[in-house]
Amino acid sequence: MRFVIAVDGSAESDRALDHAVEMATAAGASLTAVHSVDPDVYDRGGSRPPSDSADFEDRLVVESVADAEERGNRLLEEAVDRAAETGLDVDRELLYGDPVETVPDFAITEGYDGVFVGHRGLSDAHERVLGSVAKGIVERSSLPVTVVR
Repeated sequence: MRFVIAVDGSAESDRALDHAVEMATAAGASLTAVHSVDPDVYDRGGSRPPSDSADFEDRLVVESVADAEERGNRLLEEAVDRAAETGLDVDRELLYGDPVETVPDFAITEGYDGVFVGHRGLSDAHERVLGSVAKGIVERSSLPVTVVR
C-alpha cells in the first residue's frame, strides 16, 4: 500500500503526519509527503481600506514562486526528518497549484491508495473566504481521504 500525506507546516498538518506515519508503519505501507506550491497573495491588514496605490503596495504582499518553493521544500524536509525519527523513510514531492486539485490528482495519477490531510491549515477567517483545503480534497478525491483533527 502507498499513501500520500499533505503537509503545510500547521499543527494540524503535523498531527496528520504523525498519524499517517503510524498507520503506514503498522500496515507496512510507503508514504509520500507532498506540498503544493501556491504562492500567497495577502493583505497585511489595517483598520481602513487602502487610500491610494502606494497604500496598496505597502499592504499587499505577493509571495514569489521561488519563495513558495523554498518554503515548500523546507516543509517537506521537516516532514521527512520527523518521520525518519520513527524509522520510516518517507518520499517527498513538490507539487504546483491549488492543493485542492493537485494533491488528489497526484495521488490518483500516481496510483496511491489513500490521502492523509490535516483538518485545518488556515485561519478561521481565511477558511470562511477560501473554504477548507481538507474539505476540497475530500470532495475531489476518488481515493479514501483521512482527515486528522
